[in-house]
Amino acid sequence: MRFLIDTGASLVSMGAEDAVRAGVDYRKGRPSTSMTANGLVQIWVVRLDKIQVGQLVLHGVEAAVHEGALPVVLLGMSFLNRMDMRREGGFLVLRKTH
Repeated sequence: MRFLIDTGASLVSMGAEDAVRAGVDYRKGRPSTSMTANGLVQIWVVRLDKIQVGQLVLHGVEAAVHEGALPVVLLGMSFLNRMDMRREGGFLVLRKTH
């Protein structure tokens, strides 16, 4: 999936279509609401078994699934807080911290 690193997003966030395509049964998650740039939206909070970005693999990452579509998955702080982030030239380098 295409994703965007979003340090302003508390959780990894994806649209319902992406969740279904990834095999996430988001309706078993906890219903909630989230304030976004487009206002208040219905979400489902789930725990993802695994997220892999290149060679980085994390387990048990909390995520928000939005009823509506998102143009890309937002790689939010529930993933990024477990990374060391640094910029090298024009690249953002992520390294797993725990």
